[in-house]
Amino acid sequence: MSITAFSPAYLADLSREATQSPRLRMNRNLHQSPAEVCQRLFNAIEPASYIRPHRHSQPAIVETIIAVRGAFLLVIFDDSGAILDTQRFGAGARAEAAGLAAGVLVAAGCWHTLVSLEPGSVFFEAKPGPFDPAAPREFAAWAPAEGSSDAPAWLAALRRGAEGRFA
Repeated sequence: MSITAFSPAYLADLSREATQSPRLRMNRNLHQSPAEVCQRLFNAIEPASYIRPHRHSQPAIVETIIAVRGAFLLVIFDDSGAILDTQRFGAGARAEAAGLAAGVLVAAGCWHTLVSLEPGSVFFEAKPGPFDPAAPREFAAWAPAEGSSDAPAWLAALRRGAEGRFA
């Protein structure tokens, strides 16, 4: 087949899977193998999902993230966990009416996290490969681990701390 279409039903199904996942997010890879030089995927994230701040510096990876449904907040941190910058982005009529960007480019080596701002939010991501699942992950030591009892409160505090930056 020469064309693969990503219908509204495809995206709704992915969002439904995210709501049923313990992590409240779900991704679908479009690349056939982690060895491919371009990693492409859709990621559905619900508002209560916590993505631990992380960075991609070894190897240096730039991420391109485009909203296809809903809205997101990208938060950039310094090495101690202070918020340096935020960027809201989204898709659809509400995002356009709010003047939101359609997507973001996340520089290699910067500490960051994404927060879903609306139920049913989905983004498309592209980044260089290959992906090595055995490579060490660079999670921020100043942020709680995913699944820890401290994670929900930390996410709530992050939302409050970033609120004035994107209100």
